[in-house]
Amino acid sequence: HHWWIQRLTSVALVPLTILFLIPFGRALGGGYEALTATYGQFGNALTAILFLSIASWHFAIGIQVVIEDYVHGLAKHVAILAVTFISYAAMAAGVYALIRLAL
Repeated sequence: HHWWIQRLTSVALVPLTILFLIPFGRALGGGYEALTATYGQFGNALTAILFLSIASWHFAIGIQVVIEDYVHGLAKHVAILAVTFISYAAMAAGVYALIRLAL
């Protein structure tokens, strides 16, 4: 199951990365006003939210597989919970920030 999800998120991230980096690169260095102007546009905000969400999911699944292969016992379960929490917390913070910028 993880193998397929990892492949699907990889394929989804290829165009999303390009679509995320173009507006981000244009706004980079322009200050807060440039960011609000860029992510105030619905398409740019939606692309960034999709990119952050899928990238966080991809990261969590990938690291979980690595932990399952190399960590054993209670440490494995703790590490998986920690990585899952950190990746989804980072995703939530990024989505919240983008929503604040968009509105």
